[in-house]
Amino acid sequence: MSELAVTILPETPRDAQAIERLLERTFGPGRFVLSAYRLREHVDHLLDLSFTARIGTLMVGSVRQLPVCIGDTPALMLGPLTVEPPFRSRGVGRMLLDRALKDAKDKGHRLVILVGDEPYYSRVGFKAIPKGRATMPGPVDYNRLLVRELVDGAFDGVSGPIGPDWSKAR
Repeated sequence: MSELAVTILPETPRDAQAIERLLERTFGPGRFVLSAYRLREHVDHLLDLSFTARIGTLMVGSVRQLPVCIGDTPALMLGPLTVEPPFRSRGVGRMLLDRALKDAKDKGHRLVILVGDEPYYSRVGFKAIPKGRATMPGPVDYNRLLVRELVDGAFDGVSGPIGPDWSKAR
């Protein structure tokens, strides 16, 4: 197949409904019981660090990041990352990840965490968080709790519960 002409743009408030419909199609209603969604109940994602992927005017993907803390250490939580099924395995998710991580680093953020598949996310530098070093509210598969340092050594000595960054809570 030919190359896709994908445009990655910062999310705007006008994108909210389209993103919600995309998340409904790709994750379904069961997404609301996941631990990451419990964190999202208390703090909004950051529009300047959340992005959409479009082909022409068609939204084909989205990634969001929200402010959290691991213990007392500020971090970002990446997710959800989603791509419309017909456009998967064509680099759209990678383009969204690359932009989200680059802009987070450029804006001075040091750590990004997520709950996801290590084989997929390790391609952009995520690693499993050692068991017991961080906890999340509700059920979580700790084998899927991953971290990416945006600054070398940023995760050294960091531990504790993962929760909303209350300084940025609604």
